[in-house]
Amino acid sequence: MYSPTHTCLKLEVPNTTEPEQTESIFVKGTWFASRFHLSITNGLNAWICNGLEDDVRERSSQWDQPVSEYIELAERYLGFQQPGSVYGFSDAGNGDRRLSWTFHKEGTKLEWRWKCQLSPNRKETTAGILDFLMDANIRLSEEVVSKAQSCEKLKVEAEKCLAQSERFSNEKVEFESAIYAKFLGVLNSKKAKLRELRDKLSKQESSRKLPEEEEEESTDKTEIYGSDDEKSEEEPAKNLIGTSKNVSASRPRGR
Repeated sequence: MYSPTHTCLKLEVPNTTEPEQTESIFVKGTWFASRFHLSITNGLNAWICNGLEDDVRERSSQWDQPVSEYIELAERYLGFQQPGSVYGFSDAGNGDRRLSWTFHKEGTKLEWRWKCQLSPNRKETTAGILDFLMDANIRLSEEVVSKAQSCEKLKVEAEKCLAQSERFSNEKVEFESAIYAKFLGVLNSKKAKLRELRDKLSKQESSRKLPEEEEEESTDKTEIYGSDDEKSEEEPAKNLIGTSKNVSASRPRGR
């Protein structure tokens, strides 16, 4: 089932009795799927306009529009004052008025007009508009209060989050400092142990080198001694060989 919507628009329109001046009117609209109802007041008098289904269908067909689009466009222009649109509330005779507004479509300026009849009970019509405005004002005030409270809650939550974030940041710095200090202590301890092991290794290597050098020196000496003996042994042998050669060479001479 279609639920009607309600709008109320304040307009500044030319005064019918004093064209150089303007007057304020309030236009309350009740919008259905295929019809609408308008209540209008300037504070002194009131008017009504019933857009019946047959009238809306006829008007929409003249403008080559679906009924729903016609209702939607009328609600837009009478729900919120559109920039560039010229509104009018001219005299239609016998106390009636003609409500009009302009709009542009495909580069062409168009105007819609609806005749509004003098309300048979202007007090009731005016009171209905005022009641709607009061209810709307109360709803808006409640929404403003609710939004303000929500903003205040969000502000408190934001401050809590900020404080918590700062606390986390400080704790992070403290934690990193403590971990770094512990790591530095462990690192220095490891470095000291490594230096100690390095010193031990260097001492062991130096202690190993000393016996090896002594063995090399003794080996060198032994080789030197051996070479002298070999020379001394070789010399008599050479002498013996020379002697035998001399003997063999002298024997033929005896014959």
